[in-house]
Amino acid sequence: MRGRLLARLKEKAEELRALLEKMERHWGIEDGIYRFYHQSLKVYYVQELTQEAVELLQSLLPERPLNAWFMQIVREGTNKKFELSHNENWLHHTRPLVEALFHAHYFVKMACKYGQELEAQPDALPSGYAALLYLFDLR
Repeated sequence: MRGRLLARLKEKAEELRALLEKMERHWGIEDGIYRFYHQSLKVYYVQELTQEAVELLQSLLPERPLNAWFMQIVREGTNKKFELSHNENWLHHTRPLVEALFHAHYFVKMACKYGQELEAQPDALPSGYAALLYLFDLR
């Protein structure tokens, strides 16, 4: 199954790179984090990027569920709608959105990196690749 993951990282390299570029553009993480600190309801837009990343990551090995901790972070940080009352407890309502985005971004970045760098399963696992294995509970 690890070999299948590595093969899929290579097959989907273009999609992964395109999503990583999108996440790292101005209107991705940069603006999302600014909106968090600016206390702008536009921080809620980061949920779309997070969900897009989760869908692409899941497509790497659709037969395997993603790591339960990762999915809990995603559930707590997506499908949220802004309400005016959220301004009174901003961190409680919006920090999970940013946390989910960071985790999704990390895994997309690691998928790009190790899909490009690795030609075969390494004997000594780099931390980022080992994390990808954990994403699919392969470690």
